[in-house]
Amino acid sequence: MEWSTAVWTGGVAVAAAVYWFVWVMGAAEVKGKSAVDLKMGSISDDKVKDKYTQYLSFFRRPKETATNASSAEKVPAFVDTFYNLVTDIYEWGWGQSFHFSPSVPGRSHREATRLHEERVADLITARPGHRILDVGCGVGGPMRAIAAHSGSQVVGITINEYQVARARAHNKKAGLDSKCEVVCGNFLKMPFENASFDGAYSIEATCHAPHLEDVYAEVFRVLKPGALYVSYEWVTTPLYRAENPEHVETIQGIERGDALPGLRAEDDIASIAKSVGFEVVQEKDLALPPAGPWWTRLKMGRIAYWRNHLLVCVLTALRIAPKGVVEVHEMLYETARHLTNGGETGIFTPMHMILCRKPVKASEEEN
Repeated sequence: MEWSTAVWTGGVAVAAAVYWFVWVMGAAEVKGKSAVDLKMGSISDDKVKDKYTQYLSFFRRPKETATNASSAEKVPAFVDTFYNLVTDIYEWGWGQSFHFSPSVPGRSHREATRLHEERVADLITARPGHRILDVGCGVGGPMRAIAAHSGSQVVGITINEYQVARARAHNKKAGLDSKCEVVCGNFLKMPFENASFDGAYSIEATCHAPHLEDVYAEVFRVLKPGALYVSYEWVTTPLYRAENPEHVETIQGIERGDALPGLRAEDDIASIAKSVGFEVVQEKDLALPPAGPWWTRLKMGRIAYWRNHLLVCVLTALRIAPKGVVEVHEMLYETARHLTNGGETGIFTPMHMILCRKPVKASEEEN
């Protein structure tokens, strides 16, 4: 083979490899975000690394964040920072639904996710003519599934402006922008009128609240009397032992890498719901058998991890992705390890389901 031919062949091979790594392997599970499009939300490229450092410093001791009043007030701003840092990475590797679901035999992850979301609509009996609230909607994957399944109008709220823009773009692309509305706001102080929703749900979102009763009270306020609210909560299970250093390391790793100001215990959720006025209709850990392991998606092989890590490093070196993306990717990989350990040991579940009803008599008390 002549030298020029060898060079040409090598160039084609390199170009093909780059194309495969970036545009094929770099595509999101659900089309819409690829590796070459990685941004850090509304954070300017030159500030990404600083924001990441500030975030990690703030959540280094999660429990102190929740118990310290001055720190608790800063939580929403740092949750906003977290989602600026991770939203594009989540969409790239995870799709448009930022939550877990039980694995279902014979079903893909996408199908299992859709079924998990449709269960929400069924639990709160959402139907055409209903106005439903999505508390912490992210980029709107669940919102679109629930609107399509139930025929309801769904209004989502997220604290992150970048996610609002992404959700609206996805809604329009899916042809559901007439059914789905997205509002930028803090779910601890929602910009909605009293008794203005026929139902509500939160899927692995209220874990970001320093005090769960604050967000539950807001949901209670905006629901119509008799309406149902379901939440999938991140909690420690009765198997968790605070005196076990390995358990503590796992839980703190989950909190630190997911912007959580301290996880609640499973046994505390119902009492918190009742304290704000809700009637508890049903409570169940959806991760327990016969449900399949929810953490299977996180058990990324070492080859897959290093492939993604190499891709992120190359994109950063070429200044296609901003500085700091590598560190954020490493943080999420480490967090995935803690989440997997939490699932395998049974000390943590991301889908403790609680179904609540706002009493009909609440209308008399509010008037």
